[in-house]
Amino acid sequence: MFIIDGYNLLRAVQNLLEEPSDITDVQLCRIVGEYLYRTKKKGSIIFDGIGPRDKTGFNNLFNLEVVFSGAGHEADDVIEKLILENTAPKSLAVISSDRRIKTAAEKRKADAVDCVDFWTEVIKQLEKKNRRQAEPQAKFVGISEAETEYWLKEFGFIK
Repeated sequence: MFIIDGYNLLRAVQNLLEEPSDITDVQLCRIVGEYLYRTKKKGSIIFDGIGPRDKTGFNNLFNLEVVFSGAGHEADDVIEKLILENTAPKSLAVISSDRRIKTAAEKRKADAVDCVDFWTEVIKQLEKKNRRQAEPQAKFVGISEAETEYWLKEFGFIK
């Protein structure tokens, strides 16, 4: 289970890109959701504040719950609470570059992962999965006439 510091990860990713505006919070969530789906894991990403009025961009994400901390609350507070209340903290991976969050995770023996390290793994995994393996030529050509005749005889269609 992943607990992700949303804006912390977004800022780290934007710092890695040539143009920070190249990725939005919705795009980030879609990429992370795809990563979680492909790796058969689940997670929650927590953002500060109430979020945008129109939250439809955050719908239909695979294995990723999007949480906004609400007015007057920080995402860090919500994340710390999730870490504290988790019944199996050793199975948690807490994604943040924030020292406060990393300390809270380590106190509960959860895995504290830096945002850049996590993003590197996400991109590596998605690129690996996107590479198509070469299809065998026989798949496109079919079997030879001799093989066809052999199987027709084998199944009793011809003598």
